[in-house]
Amino acid sequence: MKTVLITGCSSGFGLETARYFLDRDWQVIATMRTPREDLMPRSERLRVLALDVTDPDSIRNAVLAAGPIDALINNAGIGMLAALEGTSMQIAREVFETNTFGTIAMTQAVLPQFRQRNAGVVVNITSSVTLKSLPLLSVYTASKAAINAFTESLALELQPFNVRVSLVLPGRAPDTSFGENARSRMQGNSPDAYAAFAQSIFARMGQPSPVTRARDVAEAVWRAVNDPSCPVRIAAGADAVALAESS
Repeated sequence: MKTVLITGCSSGFGLETARYFLDRDWQVIATMRTPREDLMPRSERLRVLALDVTDPDSIRNAVLAAGPIDALINNAGIGMLAALEGTSMQIAREVFETNTFGTIAMTQAVLPQFRQRNAGVVVNITSSVTLKSLPLLSVYTASKAAINAFTESLALELQPFNVRVSLVLPGRAPDTSFGENARSRMQGNSPDAYAAFAQSIFARMGQPSPVTRARDVAEAVWRAVNDPSCPVRIAAGADAVALAESS
């Protein structure tokens, strides 16, 4: 029986992906900053562990408690929606600490066991905004685009050890908490001069359009883990697929 460790499982893509792998008879290690056993069905194949990807001790303890794993899904991330002019460097660093350095640190923590076994898969979840830039997302997009480059380089670096590294790029997902979290970081961080522009962006986001379901992401992650022939980049969701095909 194979084991997957998934970060950021308290909601959204991470939670759906954990459920998806559980339904397909994998052992699942679902991690989150504040563990909640009630989010998923009871199963002997499920363990919920505390993990803060910005804390080296938390990473070390979680990886040690997890034991041998076959796949790592780097899903933990935070949103950021604000004009750069009003974004403090403290908030920018917070976004990069989770979205970029957290992903790198988690990957680094599991590579020794993958290399020694000559097997393993790392899947990094980024965003389709790295395919087509959008306003008010400069810091967030930069944090995700860095992981795109990191993933593609690392995939080549680990080929001699039979370790695969893939990217899943979701589109806009209204059924997750990303938008709410992103907007919360915007409050008080954008100068008044950007207010009208920001409102026009919010109005555009509210218009009907193809979107990404959490299930789309779970299916893409499953493919990345289980299909060695799949490309390094996999778009997830109707809007992300359309962007990938046009870019």
